[in-house]
Amino acid sequence: MAETLRTGGANLQAGMRNAMTDLRENEGRPALVDERAFTVGGNVATTPGNVVYRNELIELIEYTPTTAEVSARPLVIVPPWINKFYILDLQPANSFIGFALESGRRTYVVSWRNPDASLRHLSWADYLRLGPLTAVRVAAQIAESTDVDLIGYCIGGTLCATLLAYLERIGSPLVHTATFFAALVDFSDPGEVSAFLTEEGLATIEARMAEKGYLSGREMADTFNLLRANDLIWSVAVNRWFLGKDPPAFDLLYWNSDATRVPATCHSYYLQHMYVRNELVRPDALEVDGVPIDLRRIRIPVYCVAAAEDHIAPWRSVYAMRQLFGGETTFRLAAAGHIAGIISPPGKKKATWSGAAPGATAPPAPDEWLAGVSRHEGSWWPDWAAWLAERSPERVPAPPAPGSARYQPLGAAPGRYVLER
Repeated sequence: MAETLRTGGANLQAGMRNAMTDLRENEGRPALVDERAFTVGGNVATTPGNVVYRNELIELIEYTPTTAEVSARPLVIVPPWINKFYILDLQPANSFIGFALESGRRTYVVSWRNPDASLRHLSWADYLRLGPLTAVRVAAQIAESTDVDLIGYCIGGTLCATLLAYLERIGSPLVHTATFFAALVDFSDPGEVSAFLTEEGLATIEARMAEKGYLSGREMADTFNLLRANDLIWSVAVNRWFLGKDPPAFDLLYWNSDATRVPATCHSYYLQHMYVRNELVRPDALEVDGVPIDLRRIRIPVYCVAAAEDHIAPWRSVYAMRQLFGGETTFRLAAAGHIAGIISPPGKKKATWSGAAPGATAPPAPDEWLAGVSRHEGSWWPDWAAWLAERSPERVPAPPAPGSARYQPLGAAPGRYVLER
């Protein structure tokens, strides 16, 4: 009302134009971001590198080293496939990929394909085989290493946990250490997303996927936006339609709007076996290609980061990883939410994290753990880098060129799959 009086109603005129634009171009949703302000590979996802492998589901990007020496053991990052990988490479100032390179890590990242109906048949096991299992094998061969250091983010972390249990069961030492970013393996309390997992909600999702062969990126984005409706829907509508403001040019919101589809078979498996039945925590309840999955067999060093205000992977549920894995697990609790808690570069204002001293015992109750740990100012990224350096210290001269004789570069980063809409 104040803005209407101040502008003589010009705000409502502009708001009506914005509403008509959103109706025409955004299916009636208030636009979160000025999408014209960003170009993938232009001013987001700009870290230099090359695609060194491609199959029907992933491209594997090898990034150009920024140090004279690099880790002998490659670092392979598996992001979630419900969004695109460049959340880890938005801008140079907040790029985790850039930080890993500056830390001397020979870094590879999985870029998932944005699947259409032709890939509706891909299963959880297919995602494991074609995704992280293939990525770690290719990266190890290029780097001439027997194993890799692995990172899994969100659902990418859930898949990586499955992979680690699979590798342990078949006796394959392909992974030396594992890091998890805001990843659930225990779905007994999945947080606010459970509001959509009623019998009726699941039936609706299954029906839509059966019709299209996938869950659309728009529907996935709507789900997560509704969990934060005041921030991501209603305040945006007020700004756009009543105050007449243009959407902001904000890299994180641009990434959030660049949603991806999820194949019907894989997503149905994920919902039913993880969220509904919580079978990943039950020894041998699940299997991959006839190989039973038991998280207790995972005995490699693990670094796990949760976010205190995460509404997608609640930190107390993420903490269960410490009790389920059979080896050394270092747990860190970052401030903020599912994205801001992970994308927390050095120098970020108000960044904090909490953690226990090395070798401290891990109480079973997360709040008991929280009561006994120390709070640290700044980013947790340097703590992770130091943790990994202790467990994977070997260095070799940086490679003069990407790929290898077998895996020749297929094109410059960020690759082809990330551009698919």
